[in-house]
Amino acid sequence: MAKKIAVVMTNEFEDSEYAKPAEAFKQAGHELTVIEKEKGKTVTGKHGEVKVTVDASIDEVKPEDFDALFIPGGFSPDILRADDRFVDFAKAFMDAKKPVFAICHGPQLLITAKTLKGRKVTGYKSIRVDLENAGANFVDEEVVVCGNQLVTSRTPDDIPAFTREALKLLAD
Repeated sequence: MAKKIAVVMTNEFEDSEYAKPAEAFKQAGHELTVIEKEKGKTVTGKHGEVKVTVDASIDEVKPEDFDALFIPGGFSPDILRADDRFVDFAKAFMDAKKPVFAICHGPQLLITAKTLKGRKVTGYKSIRVDLENAGANFVDEEVVVCGNQLVTSRTPDDIPAFTREALKLLAD
């Protein structure tokens, strides 16, 4: 069954960490809604290879309208976590036990939402201490699935495993 996936991102996202999973999600029949501060804006990946038009403003959406949350990495999650609207949006998915997919620096948004205590996660090596300080149980593996809800990965090299596990949760 097709699922509605909220994608939170802004400029400086990691190009491949959005593009490759997004393509796989769409091929599997899922619907993605890219959410940023401004609807209609074009956001650009940090390598300039991928440009995405924002489908909705954070002020126009509610977590209840979606089945899952996807947080691509790069600098985007760090920028978004300075905005309480995005923090609250991510927290709502975690609190409702809806699937959340966060790769590389994506878990930074979940750190700020204070939703990782006791969770088994991975992420880019530079945020390991931040994850541990947030109470997460960090493991250095290509993909970690925690509680049949949270899928995390470390780098673009992990995208195939990340996408595989995310698609499994979406199939449930």
